[in-house]
Amino acid sequence: MIVIADDITGAAEMAGIAHSHGFPVRLVCGCGTATNGTTVIATDTRSMTEEEAVAETQRIASSLPKQGGVGGGSLFKKTDSALRGHVVAELSALMEATGYQRTVYLPANPSKGRVIRAGTYYINNTPIHETAFSYDPEFPATTSVLKERFPDAESKGILMPDAENTADIRKVIADYDDGHTLFAGAADLFEATIGTIGTIDTIGTIAPKSTLFLCGSTQSQPLDLGIPVTAMPLDIYDGSKDILPWLKEAERLYTQQGSLMITIPHRHRTGKEVAIHLRETTARLIQYLVEKQQSQQLIIEGGASAFATLRHLGWNELEVVSQLAPGVIKTKAPNGTFVIMKPGSYPWGSLF
Repeated sequence: MIVIADDITGAAEMAGIAHSHGFPVRLVCGCGTATNGTTVIATDTRSMTEEEAVAETQRIASSLPKQGGVGGGSLFKKTDSALRGHVVAELSALMEATGYQRTVYLPANPSKGRVIRAGTYYINNTPIHETAFSYDPEFPATTSVLKERFPDAESKGILMPDAENTADIRKVIADYDDGHTLFAGAADLFEATIGTIGTIDTIGTIAPKSTLFLCGSTQSQPLDLGIPVTAMPLDIYDGSKDILPWLKEAERLYTQQGSLMITIPHRHRTGKEVAIHLRETTARLIQYLVEKQQSQQLIIEGGASAFATLRHLGWNELEVVSQLAPGVIKTKAPNGTFVIMKPGSYPWGSLF
């Protein structure tokens, strides 16, 4: 099976699900080919412009066999469960490149309170445009009605069915699994396409010792782990000051304490340029600290931040170790560092 995901934490989530079902899994960044098992490709197209996202989707899809070779559920497109990303443009490009005749787009995640009812998307019974996702810097939710959010989807052969529970998802699969339909959506849909609910490794909590922790998502919630915290200074957030003084202060804390949490406490700026500035700045900081003192464990919250950080570190392929919780995946980098990633909008559960 091949999975194409538009961000790294979504890719890691898919890899964790496949791993929990006993499949050998490769998690790669930006490129990859099919293997005996599951290959999950993280494209980071959610952080690109629409034109760039289409070009990257076409580039990756061009290396895949045509629909006759990858039909019957062996290709899956992972999309955000909060409707972010260049959804219609990427799915259209993927269908054209692979030969699928239509796409079932089902971003609902009923297991996490995210459902589609009468064409409207709800998170814990609240329309998505009334949640914090309305403040997303790149893809703000201005409506909860799917046909308004993606007005050209149906004309391009992209179906958007309702789903309020697992039974609804399984029925959608049964109705459309004809070998000519591409399935695209969130974790619950992928789970249903490969089998019953997988197991989660019962390894206890994540130890905060010898850990570098990046809270890189606008959806991040405060965590008190008893380790030092360095917050991005306001003048660096605003782009008016060089990062070097913060690098040195973070290095001092990390060297003295052995663990460090990096946060972005400010929220008053929005837009793609701001998002790029924040993830590139924190990625530079992580790269600097890892190169100065190899971390035993790197925890990253937020898909765009995780992809930028891995790119700066040159870690293009990760070994999937375990699924710690839904969406929280433990991997191993080429240098031996354990990398744990989580989507910013998912809870940590009881791991801390």
